[in-house]
Amino acid sequence: MELDTESTNTSLDDKTEDYGENPTRDTLAEGFICLLKPTIDQLDERVKATRISQAELKQQIDSLADELRKIAEYHHLSMDLDGYVQKLLGAKRRVTVVTNILQNTQDRLNKVHQLVEKNEQKHLQENSSVTKSASSPTQTNPSVQ
Repeated sequence: MELDTESTNTSLDDKTEDYGENPTRDTLAEGFICLLKPTIDQLDERVKATRISQAELKQQIDSLADELRKIAEYHHLSMDLDGYVQKLLGAKRRVTVVTNILQNTQDRLNKVHQLVEKNEQKHLQENSSVTKSASSPTQTNPSVQ
């Protein structure tokens, strides 16, 4: 008996070359890119704006804590402001944590944005090469010879 030498592997990786130029796939890829890009850009801008406001809030908390310390030292108040200062410092720590989370999110968004740009450029290059190959004149027809 002869062994079957044909592969029965159904992996997508093995079959990617079989698809060749598929206008439906290209259209879908372009559609996904067009769909995701504005959302990613908008989210990126909102994360940037939130990070800026978080930094401003952190500065304001620092300034307020310093002012409270100065007032307490100047007036030698019997009122204990340390509790309020501690609450402000706790809020500052939470703002710092949120800022770090936003920074990580920003980094991830930048990576996704770069991948979208890379795929978009690849898609444009593929379309230009398809257009060039379609517009090039054919060589000689072997059936005529």
